Amino acid sequence: EVQLQASGGGLVQAGGSLRLSCAASGFNFDDYAIGWFRQAPGKEREGVSCISSSDGMTYYADSVRGRFTISSDNAKNTLYLQMNSLKPDDTAVYYCAAVPYYKLGYTLGVCGQRRPYDYWGQGTLVTVSS
Repeated sequence: EVQLQASGGGLVQAGGSLRLSCAASGFNFDDYAIGWFRQAPGKEREGVSCISSSDGMTYYADSVRGRFTISSDNAKNTLYLQMNSLKPDDTAVYYCAAVPYYKLGYTLGVCGQRRPYDYWGQGTLVTVSS
C-alpha cells in the first residue's frame, strides 16, 4: 500500500524557515516523481516543487524559486522541502504527492500540475505571520 506522510508544518514569522518532510512507503522511490503542493484558504491547490529521485531533476514554481529547496533521501524514502525567507503568502496546507516517473514522460514539465499524481499524503499546515 502506497503511503505518504507529510510533517514539519508550524507557525513561523515572516523571514523565518521551516523544513517539511514526506515519508513515503509502498513503492520504489527511485521510480517516482515526488512533488509538493499547497492550498491556501479559498484558493486552488498549486504545485510548489517536485523532484525526480532517479536523475535529480527539480522543478520550482516561480513564487518559491530561490527560497525553497527540494531534496530527497532515497535510502530513507523521504522527501524534504526546505523553506527559507518565508512570507505570509506562503501560508497554506502543504501536501506531498507521487506519480510514476514514466507517466510524466521522464520529464518534469507537467509535474506542477495536480492531474498526473496518483498518490497524495495528508497535508501539513504552514502559517507565516507578518
